[in-house]
Amino acid sequence: MAKSGVKRIAISGASGLIGTALCGQLRNDGHTVLRFVRRETKSTDEIRWDPKTGEVELSKLEGVNAVIHLAGAGVGDKRWTSKYRAEILNSRLLGTTAIAQAVATVKPDVFISASAIGWYGETGNRAVTENDKPGDDFLATVCREWEHAADLAGDVRTVKIRTGLVLDPTGGALGRMLPLFKFGLGGKLGSGKQWWSWITMHDQVKAINHLIDSKVSGPVNLTSPNPVTNSQFTAALARALHRPAIFPAPAFALKLALGGFSTEILGSKKVIPQVLLDDGFEFDYPQIPNALEELVQL
Repeated sequence: MAKSGVKRIAISGASGLIGTALCGQLRNDGHTVLRFVRRETKSTDEIRWDPKTGEVELSKLEGVNAVIHLAGAGVGDKRWTSKYRAEILNSRLLGTTAIAQAVATVKPDVFISASAIGWYGETGNRAVTENDKPGDDFLATVCREWEHAADLAGDVRTVKIRTGLVLDPTGGALGRMLPLFKFGLGGKLGSGKQWWSWITMHDQVKAINHLIDSKVSGPVNLTSPNPVTNSQFTAALARALHRPAIFPAPAFALKLALGGFSTEILGSKKVIPQVLLDDGFEFDYPQIPNALEELVQL
């Protein structure tokens, strides 16, 4: 696949936070973007699929250069009841299995499949790279199964993107924090000592674009090379907004409000994007102060 020229790229999860930004950028770059949908198709740029039955409209995938699989139930969307835990796991397993098997049949140049830094579990103050073993908590188990399902793509170059905390003012963690901080009601979460491995949406999309053309395969951490503690993050956000950050959220309150997902807010993950750095990728926003200064203007 040549680095230049228009590509045909199929994307699942195209209506999600990352998928929307990625589709927009790829189209701006002149590529043809096809979107996986679970309903009957309404236009030529849609591909019907059903993760529960494994059905994928293979004829529409013929001739695609890349398949990017982002679909899956959001880990922070609801409280982690036993039912929702099953949905988090099954939405990833079934969806990835269906897409990967389709990829093995149509054989695009590359298959990029979503994963998350949840793979590493709790890392404390220890920095981890793609070579580190998985953790043993719920999300680490999900990520392990998720990545294993992507291997069904066979001999197609497969990239498993272990995404960190994606910063975008319209959604995700930053979208939820901004209203409080704008009113001067923000502060550190829990002890504030936990490491947050973050990336701007801009660099997230840029990295995925880079991986389409790269020769890299296997796991790739999509995080800034400079993780920060939650205290550093909240202080930088308050400075960017010219507001104080004096209202900490105690751990017990977060556990009450968020249930199991609170472990992702209070837990510590210090993740380094070693593969991207070794591959020559350059982050436009490697430092949190500049990143947040830019994001709060959007």
